[in-house]
Amino acid sequence: MTQEPLTLYKLIILYMLEQVDFPLTTAQVSEFILEQGYTNFLTLQQAISELTEAGLIDTQTIRNRTHLTNTKEGSETLNFFGNRISDAIREDISKYFAANEVALRSEVNVHADYYKSTSGEYEVRMVARDKDTLLVDLTLSVPDEDMAQQMCDNWQKQNQEVYQFLMQTLL
Repeated sequence: MTQEPLTLYKLIILYMLEQVDFPLTTAQVSEFILEQGYTNFLTLQQAISELTEAGLIDTQTIRNRTHLTNTKEGSETLNFFGNRISDAIREDISKYFAANEVALRSEVNVHADYYKSTSGEYEVRMVARDKDTLLVDLTLSVPDEDMAQQMCDNWQKQNQEVYQFLMQTLL
């Protein structure tokens, strides 16, 4: 490999984001790259930061998760330099997505967040999507922050059961 390693890590990130039709979290990208032993955590964070600063990826933080997507410029950069990613790395990425796509998609399509309202209570917003289709967008008021945090955590684990309960109850 004659190219600078940081450039390769950036291309791997762009390639991963291009292979899916949903955002990936920083944790999901990190899990793959670190498990493969391609680089260390600090170098990976540097690559993500530089991609963001260059406008090649967009980041959106929802609660404590940062979601990553390619920008138009990121996709164009990948089209131009993507041939620098070896077939072996492309195969590793394909295998990772084949084994984990359902879990990866579920993790980013289901999210919850909360904020303190003007009344002093906490508003908890819970959302579940299937690709571009909004399945549930539910906002509930709770009296304290601990309850709001617990609801956000439980939504990640139990959103399917809540959705099924709503459907059965309302139909």
